[in-house]
Amino acid sequence: MTDEAQSVSRLELSIPRLRQVEGREWWLWGFAVAVTLVLTFGILSLTFPGFHLPTDGMYSLSLKEWVRGLAALVLLFDIYTVYQHLQLQRMRRHLAQRDRLFQLISENAADMIAVVDKKGQRLYNSPAYEKILGYSQSDLAATSSLEQVHPDDRARVLSAAEKARLTGRGERLEYRIRHKDGSWRVLESTSSAIPGPNNKTEWLVIVNRDITERKRAEELLAHNAFHDGLTNLANRMLLLDRLGRALAISRRHADFKFAVLFIDIDGFKVFNDSLGHAAGDALLIQIAERLMACLRRADTVSRPRPGEEDESANSDNTLARPGGDEFAVLAQELRDPTDAIRVAERIQQKLCQPFDVDGQEIVLTASIGIAFGKTDSEAQDLLRDAEIAMYRAKKNGKARCEVFDSAMHAGAVKRLQLETDLRKGIELGEFRVYYQPIVSLPTEQIVGFEALTRWQRPQGMVMPNDFIPLADETGIILSINRQLLPEACHQLLSWQNLFPSDPPLSLSVNISPKQFAQADLASQIGQLLRQSGMDPRCIDLEITETIAMADAEKSVSVLSELKALGVGLDIDDFGTGYSSLSRLQAFRVDTLKIDRVFVSRMDSDAETLEIVRLIIVLAHHLGLKVVAEGVETRAQLDLLKHLGCERAQGYLFSKAVDHDEILQLLTANRAAPLAESHSRAAISMAATR
Repeated sequence: MTDEAQSVSRLELSIPRLRQVEGREWWLWGFAVAVTLVLTFGILSLTFPGFHLPTDGMYSLSLKEWVRGLAALVLLFDIYTVYQHLQLQRMRRHLAQRDRLFQLISENAADMIAVVDKKGQRLYNSPAYEKILGYSQSDLAATSSLEQVHPDDRARVLSAAEKARLTGRGERLEYRIRHKDGSWRVLESTSSAIPGPNNKTEWLVIVNRDITERKRAEELLAHNAFHDGLTNLANRMLLLDRLGRALAISRRHADFKFAVLFIDIDGFKVFNDSLGHAAGDALLIQIAERLMACLRRADTVSRPRPGEEDESANSDNTLARPGGDEFAVLAQELRDPTDAIRVAERIQQKLCQPFDVDGQEIVLTASIGIAFGKTDSEAQDLLRDAEIAMYRAKKNGKARCEVFDSAMHAGAVKRLQLETDLRKGIELGEFRVYYQPIVSLPTEQIVGFEALTRWQRPQGMVMPNDFIPLADETGIILSINRQLLPEACHQLLSWQNLFPSDPPLSLSVNISPKQFAQADLASQIGQLLRQSGMDPRCIDLEITETIAMADAEKSVSVLSELKALGVGLDIDDFGTGYSSLSRLQAFRVDTLKIDRVFVSRMDSDAETLEIVRLIIVLAHHLGLKVVAEGVETRAQLDLLKHLGCERAQGYLFSKAVDHDEILQLLTANRAAPLAESHSRAAISMAATR
C-alpha cells in the first residue's frame, strides 16, 4: 500500500474515533450532571420541613453511615471522572498524532491528495498540487474541483464521484487536467467516501497521480509497434492493417480502386557493404524522405500526429517500410489503373537523382511491383502479389516496374515447390555427377572432364537450367556440391589409375556465386583435396566471368588463396561479361573458356570468327590456355585448330554422361582420336536418349 493510500485510510479511521471521543465526553458530562443533581437533592432533602433526625443512638449511627456512603459515592465518581478524563486525553493525543502523521504524509507525498465535500468544493489540497500543476492553495480554494478538468472528461469524473458516494469507493479513473501553464496533464485518480453521522457520504478523499510521462511512453511503444524505427514510416503490420481497411471499403463500394506498390532498391547490398551499415541506414532515411516528398503530401502517412488517426486511415497513399531496403505504397482512390503506374514512374524518377551520403554521391535505381486490389483477396495476399511482381521486374533487368498477373503467382508457387523438391532431393540422394569430356585439339585425346550436376527424379531427368539458378539463389547448391564433389574426385582417381597419361586426366569443377562468396572457400577445397588424395594440379576451378569481375578486389584475394592450393583456375563463359583481358593478369588464372555463343556462330559469321581469333591471340599473349565450349561440327573443330585453340568440349565429342559411359569413351578414345572415330557414335547415342 502506498503512503497516499495509507494516509487516506488513517483519515477514514480517525473521523470515527473522533466521533467516539466526542460521544464519550458528552456521556461523561451527562453522567456527572446526573450524579451532581442526585447528591444535591440528597443533601438538600435534609433541610426539607418535616424532616426530623432521630435522637437515639441507632438512628444517629445510620445517619453517619448514610453520610459516609454518600461521601464514598462522591469519591468513586471523582475517580471515575479522572479515569475517563485521562482516557479522553490519551485519545486526543493519539488523534493529534495521527493528524500530524497524515499532514506529514500528505505534504510530502508525490501524489496529489484532496478532500471535497458533496458539493464538489475543496476542503483540503495537498502541497503536491502546486508542485505538479502549479496551482497555489489560494488558486485552488477559489475554484471548484471540476474547473481545471478537461471539458471532455468532466462527465466521467462526475460519474466516478457519484459512484464513489453510493458505493463507498470509486473506480480507477484517468482524465486530463489543465496545468497552470495551459498544458494538459493526465491524472490517474482513485476516490474513497467518508461517511457522516447518519452514515451518508459527506466527503470524498481523492488521490491523483500524474501519469503523463507514462502515457507518453505507452503511446511511444504503441507507435513503435506499428512504425519502422529507422525511417518512422508505417511497418509491415500497420501496412497490412491499412490494406485490410482498403479491402473492406472496396467490398462495400464497387467503384473504390486501390493498388499496392512494392519497391526494392536495386543493388542496395553493394552500397551497404561498401559504405558500411551506418551510411546504409543514412541512405535509407534519405530514400524514405524522398519517397514521402514525391507522393502528394495530403495523401502520405509517415507518423500520425495526435488526433490525425482518422485522416491517415482514409488517406489516398500510405508509405511503409516492410523491412530492409524494401518500401511499399498503398495507393487509394485511384481513378484508373494507370494512376498506379504513374505513381511508380514518379518514384523511379525521384530515386534516380543522386543521393549525398557523407559527401559521397550515390546513384541508385528501384524495381517496383504493382498489385491491384481485388475484393476476393486478403491483405497478406496483395502484399505478396506486389512482391512477386517486384521480383519479376528485377529478373527482367531491374530499374523497371511490373504489374502482377495470375501467371506470376503460379510461377512463384512452382518455384516454391521446386525449392522444396530440391531439399528433398538432397535427402533422397537424387543428384548425380555427369561428366563431359574435354579434348586436346592437336591429338583429339580426352585430357579431362567437366563435372556437371544432374537431377534424376522418379519422374525423369530435370534439366540443369530448370534448377541450377534456384539452387544457387537459395544456397541449396552448397549442399549439392558438398555431396557430389568427393564422388567426382574419387571417380577421377579411378580413371587416372585405369588410363594413365602425362599429364594425368583432370577435372573441371564449377564454382557457383554462393560458393565464391564464402570466406572459407579455399579451406573447403583444401580439405576436399586432402580427404580424396587428389593432386591439386588435376583440379581446375571454373569461375564465370561475371562472378570474377563483379568485385575485382575481392576476386583477386579469393583467387590468390585458391591458387596457393596448387589448383588450376579457369574463367568460364568468357566474352559474355564486361571485363577486359588486361584485367585477367591480376587474377592469376590459367585458362579461358570461350562461351558457346561465339563458337556456335564462328563457322557462319565472319565477325564472330574474328572475335574468337582475337580472344585466342590475346589469351596466348597473356600466357593463358584456351578451351572452346559447345563444339558441335567438324567445321568448328577445324577452325579452332587453325586458330591455335588448345582444347575443346561439346556434342561433337560427347554430351555430359554418367561414369559408365565415360569409361566406354575413354576405352575407345585411347584406341583412336575421338572426333574421327567415335563422335558419330556418341552423337547417335545421345540422340536415342
